[in-house]
Amino acid sequence: MEAENGALLEQLMNTVGEITKMNDYKCVIRKQCCNFSRRLTLLTALFEELRDMKDAIEERELNALVSLKEALLSAKRLLSFCRNCSKIYLVLEWEQIKNKFQKLANHFEQALSGIFYKKFDISDEVKEQIELVQAQFKRGSERNVVLDLELYENLSSLYNQIDEVHIDPALLSILCKKLQLMCVEDLKQESLALHELVVNSKGDMERRIEKISKILKKIQDFLEAGKPNVNGSGKNYDPFSSNVEKNNLNARLPAVPDDFRCPISLELMKDPVIISTGQTYERACIKKWLEAGNVTCPKTQQIISNTTLTPNYALRSLIFSWCEANGVDFSKRSANLCLGISSCYAVRAEIDSLLTRLVSTDIEVQRAAAGDLRVLARHGTRNRISIAEAGGIPLLIGLLSAPDKNTQEHAVTALLNLSICEGNKRSIISANCLPGIIDVLQSGSMRARENAAATLFSLSSVDENKVIIGASGAIPALVALLGEGSRRGKMDAATAVFNLCIYQGNKVKAIKAGVIHILMALIKEPGSELMDESLAVMAILANHPDAKVEIGDLDAVPVLAELLASGSPSNRENATAVLVQLCAGNQKYLSDVSKLDLSGTLLYLSENGTERGKRKASLLLYLISRVHEQEEEAQTRADSLPLDITQPQPESSTENSMDSVRSSVSLRHLLLLDLD
Repeated sequence: MEAENGALLEQLMNTVGEITKMNDYKCVIRKQCCNFSRRLTLLTALFEELRDMKDAIEERELNALVSLKEALLSAKRLLSFCRNCSKIYLVLEWEQIKNKFQKLANHFEQALSGIFYKKFDISDEVKEQIELVQAQFKRGSERNVVLDLELYENLSSLYNQIDEVHIDPALLSILCKKLQLMCVEDLKQESLALHELVVNSKGDMERRIEKISKILKKIQDFLEAGKPNVNGSGKNYDPFSSNVEKNNLNARLPAVPDDFRCPISLELMKDPVIISTGQTYERACIKKWLEAGNVTCPKTQQIISNTTLTPNYALRSLIFSWCEANGVDFSKRSANLCLGISSCYAVRAEIDSLLTRLVSTDIEVQRAAAGDLRVLARHGTRNRISIAEAGGIPLLIGLLSAPDKNTQEHAVTALLNLSICEGNKRSIISANCLPGIIDVLQSGSMRARENAAATLFSLSSVDENKVIIGASGAIPALVALLGEGSRRGKMDAATAVFNLCIYQGNKVKAIKAGVIHILMALIKEPGSELMDESLAVMAILANHPDAKVEIGDLDAVPVLAELLASGSPSNRENATAVLVQLCAGNQKYLSDVSKLDLSGTLLYLSENGTERGKRKASLLLYLISRVHEQEEEAQTRADSLPLDITQPQPESSTENSMDSVRSSVSLRHLLLLDLD
């Protein structure tokens, strides 16, 4: 029993010793971690004296020591997590982490309360130390710990606006300093910590980590760009002007394209290689990852079936061309690169090699080749033309029905990139691409469905293609994505439906597919992120008779009227356009609108709105004024009737007919002036 007790105390002391050695905590919570670790270090003296004393340890104290062991192991895991975790994640998730510290503090306090120090032969100094530690844990000092409030608020603000195009450089400057992300090595460590978090999370925090990755990317782009005048000093701000080594990186370099960065280090790749999952990494980074015993792809979390690293010559030639064009030193040039692999002949040879691999029976080879073509097609018109001329379009279309979802995604995205070239649009349509694209749009991964919708939008910019795509059955699939897709998927679907419905014959297809109900749901959604797109699609459909009926049945008038007063300029313009179409020729909707007292708002829009909005507002004002005039005329006629007349006399049929003709001509004249 004494031996077991001695072993337990040794374990306790060893665990405290391991915790004490963990002193290089992240800057954002260094103080909190160090304070907690320092308290635990004070327990060493208690364990040493208990080990050396001659008194027997009774069951109560033994249970308390076992509880302390559990608490120490939990503390070790938590402190190790904080030491190695992403700084950005620690700040954003501080409340949860703080709660874990608080629970541990309660655990330690309860365990220490089970030890009666006074009955043991231990020094008064140690007793005082333990009582102090116990009191600190009991007060729950973790409960009131607050991080740098400015850091938390700024980082939360960036997190919430990360998908916006423009990010305030002053905000990024503050975050770089407070997070101590000031050089390439800092960014590399943060990136590795984030990837480790991805591996350990098992997909539970996919969206959260994705947005944190975007934050890190924004910070890196900011540092590489060397934004001026962000520190309010009037001088150019150099983000690398700290005492930290500059790592030979020129702060004025242009932003490196995403596809040229290694997903692990976030640095420009010089020796890109492909692994079995089809993803590309810098050779040294993925080699280190594999040597550490990892068996999953850092980016996709797929199991790596083999450790073969295949050189990605196509991407390397693109990177070399980019470096030459931007004056970047590409020091590790292979023999091929030195011979000028960036020439059009070498690129064409590489494309031919990739197309050969596209027809391989090996799924992994196919996937990697499709991924390389996707990247090639993304960079440069010459590459897009070369891939098409080499016969790449039919081969990529064939892969749209591939059983591997990643290969499908690469293929449809490569076609999207190729379709940017105007000359390729007709070639893609002529190669019978639509059945495959629609199949991906219906059953592919969400990213593939998004890119399939974007491909249809790109192809539909050619007027004759609008008819062909509409006849192919693509519109119901786009409407389905509009209702159930991701935010980006819904946006891509909305823009594609809008473009296709410029052709009048496609409108009825969209209406029959249920697009009006989906658009109304998106418009009514609180804080809708697709308000602009939804209203634009509804406005282009609203002149169709079937659309008018559905919009009216969904009680859209009050919703649209509210947008006239509170929406953005484009929202107001499209809401007015829909109301005009509803009211033209429909007395019921016109009467409903006239009762809402919109004259003041419409008058303001007719003077201050967009050019199209001014016309629509003026037209709607005219229609409403006609209703009021007719009501006043009817009331005047009623007031002028003799009091003893009990039966209304029929109006002159000629007069009634002429009023109708005049009204019809006036309205038609206005509508003809507003055919857009």
